[in-house]
Amino acid sequence: MGKTSDYSSSQQAFNRQDVEVLATTTVYDGFFKMVKYRLRHRLFAGGWSGEFERELFERGHAAAVLPYDPIRDQVVLIEQFRIGAMAADCQPWQLEIVAGMLDHDNESPEQVVRREATEESGLVLGKTEKISRYLSSSGGCSEVLDIFISEVDSRLAQGIHGVASESEDIRVHVVSRNQAYQWLESGKIENAATIIALQWLQLHYQRLQQA
Repeated sequence: MGKTSDYSSSQQAFNRQDVEVLATTTVYDGFFKMVKYRLRHRLFAGGWSGEFERELFERGHAAAVLPYDPIRDQVVLIEQFRIGAMAADCQPWQLEIVAGMLDHDNESPEQVVRREATEESGLVLGKTEKISRYLSSSGGCSEVLDIFISEVDSRLAQGIHGVASESEDIRVHVVSRNQAYQWLESGKIENAATIIALQWLQLHYQRLQQA
């Protein structure tokens, strides 16, 4: 059995300088990229680990936004086919918030969600607030996702959207905040960014309605 101890601020905090990357090899380079790392890092008990290998899925970084109408207390969700959900034996057509990849190094996450909101829902975002930033799956993927909430007029959200060249087929749903949260609690909503955004909204909707 390993040793345990209470965490305290006096314990050493590791950072990027405590990792030594010995080699990297690109093993696949297509729509996404897979890179094999050979590395070692410092150990909590002192010294260094042995050399080991890890494959890393490189898919770039993304941003997502929950369009919210504080006047009508409604949210805008989108529905589209997701191959990862199908392969995981989940519902292949997922209910999600608007999201997209950062296409350029100089493109900010907020610029991404404003562009994607128009492409995926036909909406022009109003006042926007940052909710959170998280790693989608840090054990094997480098993707970081920024989440926002933005004021919208939900009466303008309707129809089917998407970029044809990217094989997107996206249906818009306008539902009450309560209905969306019930879907979250029942397990109907399985997308992480959507769960985080709706949970945040449930805690902060009164402030947004009073703004």
